Amino acid sequence: MTPSEPGFHGPAGETAPAPAAARPAAHPAPPPVPGPAEPPRGLAAPYPGSPPPPPAVQQAGPAGYGAGRPAPVAAGPWPQHGAPAPHQPPAGPYPHPRPGGAPSAPPPPMPADPAGPPSGGWAPTGQFPLASPVPPATGGHLTPPHPGGPHPARPVAVLLIGAAGAGKTTVARHWAEHRPVPTAQISLDDVREWVRAGFADPRAGWNENSEAQYRLARRTCGFAARNYLANGISCIVDDAVFPDQPAVGLGGWKRHIGPELLPVVLLPGLEVVLERNARRTGTRRLSDEEVASIHGRMAGWYGSGLPIIDNSRLDVAETAAMLDRIVARSLGAA
Repeated sequence: MTPSEPGFHGPAGETAPAPAAARPAAHPAPPPVPGPAEPPRGLAAPYPGSPPPPPAVQQAGPAGYGAGRPAPVAAGPWPQHGAPAPHQPPAGPYPHPRPGGAPSAPPPPMPADPAGPPSGGWAPTGQFPLASPVPPATGGHLTPPHPGGPHPARPVAVLLIGAAGAGKTTVARHWAEHRPVPTAQISLDDVREWVRAGFADPRAGWNENSEAQYRLARRTCGFAARNYLANGISCIVDDAVFPDQPAVGLGGWKRHIGPELLPVVLLPGLEVVLERNARRTGTRRLSDEEVASIHGRMAGWYGSGLPIIDNSRLDVAETAAMLDRIVARSLGAA
């Protein structure tokens, strides 16, 4: 039997292939059963619940593609002439269809914007709210509150001059306590007594140490007065200033406080001054001779043009009322 004859079995029991002319014609493989196909990569997935796109038809392709192998899938179904193009949903956070054709559950709805800003102070747009207006810098100065009633447009500094026993410290305290605006009272004698050890007692006479401590106390009072005025608080300072020492007395106070300092003189009679000095104790009480000498020198304020109050027959409240009228008149003329 020759190899070309039918029924020839070669080695290992193989049957010789039939001639090419006798081979049956190859038939194309049947198309697969239609089913849900996963969309090509790079294309947006359809909305959940929408029908899947038509499956790609597997057919015998051109040369290089054998029977039963799918041909290249087009980028998408092309609309026919005159038919509207299918809707292409935008890419979004929607999952691809699950295998098996079961549609996935739709994503939860997005929360709606709140009606107003939450308690934390966020604006409806989600941005930080604007900060509260920042007050302008004041250089460390405070704006004092003004009580009800009329008040001057600017603070005032008063220097109450008087001899020992004239009542200047008592009147200054009463006037400062009963004003309708913030007012401070500064006593030079109190500031001088801040020095404990080595205090220059005025009863020992006027010497180099007492003058040095007096100048130091005056500078301290002047600094305090300027600080009060810079913060909108009026002040009153009391001191025994002599008219025959303008450079050391009144001139020195104006240098330390300012040229707008308002000096007012308390000048009761000598008998009243001696009586009040007799009721004093400690370093505040002077001898009658020294009190009389100081009172005589204070008489030089007559004719100086400064306002003078004779409080020989006035109590503290009446004297403070007269001082208040002088200050109001000075502020009105300014």
